[in-house]
Amino acid sequence: MRLRVEFTTEPFDLDEVPPHALVAREVIDAAELDAVDVGPFGNTVEGGADTLLTAVDALLRRTLEAGATRVSLQVNVIEEGDR
Repeated sequence: MRLRVEFTTEPFDLDEVPPHALVAREVIDAAELDAVDVGPFGNTVEGGADTLLTAVDALLRRTLEAGATRVSLQVNVIEEGDR
């Protein structure tokens, strides 16, 4: 099964990248996912279910430890032909 996850971490800081956002990027970069789109107000990643769910677990734990006060997630199953 392939998944697509969209996520944001808060609080936002338009002047400087907050530590929790840097940690999120580290987690995603280390996860060896198939597709990654990182933006200032939202991020999208795709990959196999096991790899992606492991990355989401690390993302939640590490960003909260780094000061995130809210993490929003949306998880979608990617059907064949939806890519």
